[in-house]
Amino acid sequence: MNKKVAYSLALIAALAAPFLVYPVFLMKVLCFALFACAFNLLIGFTGLLSFGHAAFFGGAGYVAGYALRNIGLPFELGLVAGVLAAALIGLVMGLLAIRRQGIYFTMITLALAQMLFFVFLQAPFTGGEDGMQGVPRGKLLGMVELSSDMTLYYVVLAIAVAGFAVIVRTVHSPFGQVMKAIKENEPRAISLGYDVDKYKLLAFVLSAALSGLAGATKTVVLGFETLTDVHWSMSGLVVLMTLVGGLGTLAGPVAGAIVIIALENKLGDMGDWLAVTTNIEWFRSIGESVTIVTGFIFIICVLAFRRGIVGEFAALAKLKHITPTATGKNAAVS
Repeated sequence: MNKKVAYSLALIAALAAPFLVYPVFLMKVLCFALFACAFNLLIGFTGLLSFGHAAFFGGAGYVAGYALRNIGLPFELGLVAGVLAAALIGLVMGLLAIRRQGIYFTMITLALAQMLFFVFLQAPFTGGEDGMQGVPRGKLLGMVELSSDMTLYYVVLAIAVAGFAVIVRTVHSPFGQVMKAIKENEPRAISLGYDVDKYKLLAFVLSAALSGLAGATKTVVLGFETLTDVHWSMSGLVVLMTLVGGLGTLAGPVAGAIVIIALENKLGDMGDWLAVTTNIEWFRSIGESVTIVTGFIFIICVLAFRRGIVGEFAALAKLKHITPTATGKNAAVS
């Protein structure tokens, strides 16, 4: 299927979705889908595994929440404040980590993110373990009231689509081609005269800014921000989303986010339904075992779908497209 047709169908489905599914759940999925796509921009197209992306996601959420609730900034400026904060954190972390490679780079990002976690734990404006509560949604352009879930959904959808469009444009730009070259063969990229560290830093900051946009938007949607979003487990969750959906694919992280968030939110309801239907109370414990189920799915994907959900479908479609051509050539030669 043509990519433009696929994107158009996905957009139509997204426009119709809030009439069928709870809008707040859909907005949460959109925020995490953008977060996973931003992370994939770094690992899937530049080859840098960061384990500190929770710092950008949660950090932007806290800054945006503080700007909206305490300072009283309008909706748009609150999001901008969150994005700028995430970009600044990404710049500092990138300058410290970018000159290292492999596991050393990953461990530095993890250590820096955990340092930031303890800062937010003790900072007075974050609310500590209680979290930041009562973040207002405000108004769009000072006119459109965002208290309605349906109205806010379409605003969040526009933000997610805009973020995804930036990622697609970046990947298909000359800058994106250099990113891919760094991932495939960094020494060769250096030999061609590219300042690899500069390109890595730019990719890191861009990924951090887009992650911050996702985190700030999520805070507005839910009306609160907690330490969960800056904990290292959130970095692990976005890694899981990307790998399950398809590393290095544009749509893969979106699919991974849908699967993981749907499991987190619906597994408990599914367990209750099974308990009532089968009269077996054990099924109610399924909702408390989300991490076990997601871990099991991750193991299946690693063993059976190494390219991820979207990656496997893309490989299968490509194989079907190539096979008839190859068969025809062989027949002609015969």
